[in-house]
Amino acid sequence: MTNLGKRLISAAREARAIARGEAVPGSFNVHVPAEIDVRRIRSKFKLSQTRFAEKFGFSAARIKDWEQGRSKPDGAVRAYLMVIAKEPLAVERALKRG
Repeated sequence: MTNLGKRLISAAREARAIARGEAVPGSFNVHVPAEIDVRRIRSKFKLSQTRFAEKFGFSAARIKDWEQGRSKPDGAVRAYLMVIAKEPLAVERALKRG
């Protein structure tokens, strides 16, 4: 097997461990983008600003401010929005009452 092939297999195994929560914390880097398109994420779910805010724990005014460029989500909120975009059912289960 070529060196590239070995590196690709190693990277795939590492990605699987991270996805499964089996990777040692600190052994990988987490990427949170500097910018995030809140409108694109919300539109993906076909929700109004108000309904998106209610569903995921934001204020409607905050969603409007982000989408109109009056303010930007901080790092933790950008990370949360990434999770919403990629794993919405997991977020819904975590936020479910009862």
